[in-house]
Amino acid sequence: MDTIKSIHQWSVTHHPRWLVIPRIILGALLCIKGIAFMSNATLLENILSGSNLAGNTHALQILICMANILGGVMIIIGLQTRLMCLIQIPILIGAVIFINAQRGGFAPQSEMGLAILALLLTILFLIEGSGPLSLDKYFYHNKNRNDQGRNLP
Repeated sequence: MDTIKSIHQWSVTHHPRWLVIPRIILGALLCIKGIAFMSNATLLENILSGSNLAGNTHALQILICMANILGGVMIIIGLQTRLMCLIQIPILIGAVIFINAQRGGFAPQSEMGLAILALLLTILFLIEGSGPLSLDKYFYHNKNRNDQGRNLP
């Protein structure tokens, strides 16, 4: 538990404001990918059925779409960013290893570069957190302000 607190304290003091832009881009990328998979369900079904993850593709499709959309929105607004990044990491690892690697890595139809970039940004925000311009920071700041204003017996 001390490790988590020390990582949080370090990220609070060392988080530059410009990292908000890549956080928003990552969230938008995840949302767009989730919406694209939802609007073209056969594309995701074909991708999953051609991979090693062909067990229960229907449940996996729903899980990937919802995790991308919900996680993307929450990363954009900076709410529970670390948790959402933690949820996204297995999906992105699956996209890099099982999906894009089977298509030929950096072949023209592969999205390997985009998946690797999203994975690296997700790992970055898992460590860094949402930063100073986020709902996490807003709620944390207002919680402390409200706790100080109470007169408890």
